[in-house]
Amino acid sequence: MADSPLNPEFVLLVDCPDRAGLVHAITGVLFRAGANVISNHEFVDAETQRFFMRTGCRGSLDAPSVTSAIEALLPKGSLVQVRRVVPRRIVVLVSKEHHCVADILIRHAYGELGAELLAVVSNHDNLRPLADKFSVPFHSVPSDGLSRERHEELIQSLVEPLKPDYLVLAKYMRILSPAFVSRWPNRIVNIHHSFLPAFVGAKPYHQAFHRGVKVIGATAHFVSDQLDEGPIIMQQVIPMDHSYTPHDLARAGRDIERTVLSHTLKLLNEDRVFLCATRTIIFD
Repeated sequence: MADSPLNPEFVLLVDCPDRAGLVHAITGVLFRAGANVISNHEFVDAETQRFFMRTGCRGSLDAPSVTSAIEALLPKGSLVQVRRVVPRRIVVLVSKEHHCVADILIRHAYGELGAELLAVVSNHDNLRPLADKFSVPFHSVPSDGLSRERHEELIQSLVEPLKPDYLVLAKYMRILSPAFVSRWPNRIVNIHHSFLPAFVGAKPYHQAFHRGVKVIGATAHFVSDQLDEGPIIMQQVIPMDHSYTPHDLARAGRDIERTVLSHTLKLLNEDRVFLCATRTIIFD
């Protein structure tokens, strides 16, 4: 992200048990370190009594020193991070559907994605020409004849050396094993239609049509051991009516999946997502 008066050079992230005076104490450290605070968000979760804070600032900060000074003021169980604002690194996993990865490729090509797209990895070769058009490395790892564990080992051997911050499942149609997920805790993002847990399996839009569904949407979430039950990052819906065919529903679903996924990547790239037990705190 290019420096400008509107963009922070550093982002401070705090997740800690709540108590009085936290904002004053934390911003005092930043002031003494010579930082200029240009944005600030804070929230206290009533259920867990945890305090969350995201502060954007500019200045010549010594990040380790600021981190240590803030940690010294906070109770045990606190998480503090001061990081320079640089694009997050992502690897996209796909199967055969093109709409989400195509949107990512276009945004990346025109500098609108924010994140750094390192590679596209697929269990099919169908989308290689699309990635080639944007000069993005494409790796095909066919799953035919392989156990899930062996297939995931091959993917891991490709992905790990790239050192991505996040793996993005852009309509990757294979279930990841708990062992694979555990290697990337809260670093795998998935996108799917928001009918779940209803209309599971094949042809969800046909199922929705025959039930007369009046809204359609998309859900982006972190991947967990429980299929499609990880902490939700973002959801959106749009209205439907009786005139929509299953084809219309599917087309609208693809459109909203693109929108939700791109906004989710923006939130993650800008460190606006905090985990709070099984939920997320979003400073949008």
